[in-house]
Amino acid sequence: MDILITNDDGIFAEGLAVLRRFLAALGHVWVVAPEREQSGASHALTLHRPLRVRRLEERVFVVDGTPTDCVLLACRGMHELSEAKIDLVVSGINHGANASEDVSYSGTVAAAIEGLMLGRPSLAISLADWRPGSFDAAGNVARSLIERIVSRGMPPGTLLNVNVPNLPIEEIRGYRMTRLGTRTYSGQVIRKTDPRGRPYYWIGVEDSIDEPQDGTDRHALRDGFVSITPIHLDLTDHESLPLLRDLGLPEEGGIG
Repeated sequence: MDILITNDDGIFAEGLAVLRRFLAALGHVWVVAPEREQSGASHALTLHRPLRVRRLEERVFVVDGTPTDCVLLACRGMHELSEAKIDLVVSGINHGANASEDVSYSGTVAAAIEGLMLGRPSLAISLADWRPGSFDAAGNVARSLIERIVSRGMPPGTLLNVNVPNLPIEEIRGYRMTRLGTRTYSGQVIRKTDPRGRPYYWIGVEDSIDEPQDGTDRHALRDGFVSITPIHLDLTDHESLPLLRDLGLPEEGGIG
């Protein structure tokens, strides 16, 4: 099996190295990752300039682009990977949670989405804490999940978004299948003044100020469980379609 791993923390991130180590026994692990941190890059593609790829060692490449660029190049365009047939895309291990609405911003999740769009089973995995901690528990979780995915398959059109609590592995209580939660932030935009008196802004990330709802990813993490959330690409709100039809907009004969 050929496994592609990438991330949004950059090629030298500890989580990426740990993921590579834990997956090494499952097949050929190919690393194609951004040269610098791309947190918050979401599903951005680099279209306004060429991309540069450098080989660091056997099956390890660095790209001066986004996580999505890395997956697209590895699966479709890189001559250096011509001998590989990527069977699975794994993005992570991210340093910090990718839960609730944060998945919309996440370069980690976007890389898994790109893998899914390119027809590969994909998962994103994160250590759900910004504080220092061991990535080994998350590495164990990733390996265990992939072994099951290989033997049993994945629902079509679906990726897994996995968040692992920052606890010793013996203290993690188990797995929970979850839905995306919601978060309420405070004070995200910080205004400062530079030495010339001109204003500038930092977009900051602060802890949520609300209580997580039962059944959500954040609730599972709070209780010491690994959260596994299935995400699919169809963003249509199917339940709202009948309500929109009730607006009485003409379906034929123009829009007047």
